[in-house]
Amino acid sequence: MAIQITEDCINCGACEPECPNEAIKEGDEIFVINPDACSECVGLFDEIPCQAVCPVDCCLPDPNRVETEEVLINRTLRLHPDDAALRDKAAADDYPSHFRK
Repeated sequence: MAIQITEDCINCGACEPECPNEAIKEGDEIFVINPDACSECVGLFDEIPCQAVCPVDCCLPDPNRVETEEVLINRTLRLHPDDAALRDKAAADDYPSHFRK
């Protein structure tokens, strides 16, 4: 599932530079996440960086967009097509993921 930013966002911007997919952008009132570019950092990190740095815990899973680890690793691979190390880790099924904690 993609992460969403709730209305509790204080617009601090801490999350934006943490996103390796550039899925987080400043919205009209709060930061927003493009769900088609959010892979929950599966394949890249064993935790979700935007959640880790958010001072008000407003980067939360979107209950309306539940996705499997397989869908998310495939999205990461699509978003980072030139990352050979990522491709190798995915092929070996040995990549970081918050699903595997």
